[in-house]
Amino acid sequence: MQNQSNVPVIEVKNVKKQFGDYFANNDISLKVETGTIFGLLGPNGAGKTTLIRMINNIYMPDAGTITIFGNPVSEDTQNQVAYLPEERGLYKKQKVIDQLIYFAQLKGVEKNVAKKRAEQWLIRFDAASWANKKIQDLSKGMAQKVQFISTLLHDPKLLILDEPFSGFDPINAELLKEVILELKSQGKTIILSTHVMHQVEQMCDDMCLINKGKAILQGNVREIKKSFGRDTILLEFEGDASFIVENPSFKIVNQTAHRLELKIIDNNFDSKLFLNELNQRLEVYKYELVEPSFHEIFIQSVKGNEVEIG
Repeated sequence: MQNQSNVPVIEVKNVKKQFGDYFANNDISLKVETGTIFGLLGPNGAGKTTLIRMINNIYMPDAGTITIFGNPVSEDTQNQVAYLPEERGLYKKQKVIDQLIYFAQLKGVEKNVAKKRAEQWLIRFDAASWANKKIQDLSKGMAQKVQFISTLLHDPKLLILDEPFSGFDPINAELLKEVILELKSQGKTIILSTHVMHQVEQMCDDMCLINKGKAILQGNVREIKKSFGRDTILLEFEGDASFIVENPSFKIVNQTAHRLELKIIDNNFDSKLFLNELNQRLEVYKYELVEPSFHEIFIQSVKGNEVEIG
C-alpha cells in the first residue's frame, strides 16, 4: 500500500453514478483530510448515500476515481473503515454482547479482544447492564447505541456515519457528540452525513453540500460562514415586534414570541438607526449582528443561491 503521509484519507475525483436516466452523482470531487470531521450534507435524494456506498465499495462509479489512504477502493481498504448506514441492521434475537463480538470478528478482531472492547464501550455508553439482553428487548435509542458501538470495535482509522443522531434524545445525542469528538482527538477521520445543521457548525472542519447529484458548496466550515458576511440579526426582546416583521428591509429567518432571526436584504440598511428604534419601542435583551446560521446557508444554497469558496 502507498505511503500514507500527506495523502488525503479520501479523495473523490470527477465521480459519476447513473441509474437509468438519473444521475445520482454527477462529476463530484472532494478531499477528506486526516484527523478531521467532514460534513456530507444535502436534502433527501441529493446523492449522499450513493456516494457513501461507493466509498464503501458497495457501488462502483461509472466514471471517476475514489481512493482511501491513497489506494483505490477495494475489499482491502474496507478493514480500515467503519460504516454506520442510515438503515440500521441488528439481529433482534441475539444478545447484545454476542452480536458485538460477532461484528468485530467479521472485521478480523480476535474473540477475547472483541469481548473486552465491547464491554468497555458499553460502559462508556452507560449500557453495561444491557450486555445479556436481546436486541428485541431494547428501546430504539438503546439499539442505536449498540449499532454505533459495533462500528468501532475493529479500531478503524476512518468512520463514515450516515445520520448517526437519528433516533437519539437530546441527552444521548450529546453523549454521541462527545464520543465522536473524542475519536477525532485520537486521530480518527470521520465523515458525518447529517441533516442537523447546528451539529455541522459545532463539529465539522470541512463540508460538502450535494444537491441533485452535484457538489454545490464545499470547503472549510469557518470560511464558508465568513463568506456569507454578517447579514443576520439575532434579537431577543419583550414587546410588540410587528413593526419589525412588516419591515421590507428584512427576511424573517426564524421567529418565536420573544426572539427573531432576521436576514438583512436592504443594501442601505443602517444598523445604528434600527437599534435606536428598537430601544424606543421594545425592551431589548440581545441585539447581535452575525453570520447566517448553517441552516440558513443550507437553504440558500439548495434554492440556488450558490457560493463558491476559494
